[in-house]
Amino acid sequence: MRQFTIVDGIVAPLDRANVDTDAIIPKQFLKSIKRSGFGPNLFDEWRYLDHGEPGMDNSRRPLNPDFVLNQQRYQGASILLARKNFGCGSSREHAPWALDQFGFRAVLAPSFADIFFNNCFKNGLLPVVLTEGQIDHLFNEVKAFPGFRLVIDLERQLVSTGNGNISYPFEVDAFRKYCLLNGLDDIGLTLRQSDKIREFEARHLANQPWLTNTI
Repeated sequence: MRQFTIVDGIVAPLDRANVDTDAIIPKQFLKSIKRSGFGPNLFDEWRYLDHGEPGMDNSRRPLNPDFVLNQQRYQGASILLARKNFGCGSSREHAPWALDQFGFRAVLAPSFADIFFNNCFKNGLLPVVLTEGQIDHLFNEVKAFPGFRLVIDLERQLVSTGNGNISYPFEVDAFRKYCLLNGLDDIGLTLRQSDKIREFEARHLANQPWLTNTI
């Protein structure tokens, strides 16, 4: 999992509440057994004018010019600004995978669905909860200033602009913060104990040598 320390990026505004995981990555793309390749189909039903299916050449599909992520001013955005209850609906890790693989490192919203919120931390994506007033202010700033950028400093737990006009602290669980700062998912955390695991296995086999027998 990629480390998250400081992200300085363009902000893309998705001005919709209750965005569910089927909108983030539609169900037909969940057939893949891989954990990669979901970025091109992020918000597929909103980004494209046709119906998407796995295996299609997305470069040949007609884009919806009215959808925010297709607008030139938001190209290369790494911070998504959203409304309340982002990530609701069915549980699927594919949703944070798709956001991350599209290029987003963080999502700012007044609230998140619980399972989506937890899945983000397990996959290197930072969900930041701000007040509705702060989110409203950021939407206004993004609308007013093309190329609007924010800096998200996880160590300091701060969302800010480079000029210091905006400075919003945010809360994050200490253990989740530690994992993101060090790029540790559940597998990475387990592998940090590999020496102890090997010692346990060796001791276990020494005490029960018949376990080494094979048929």
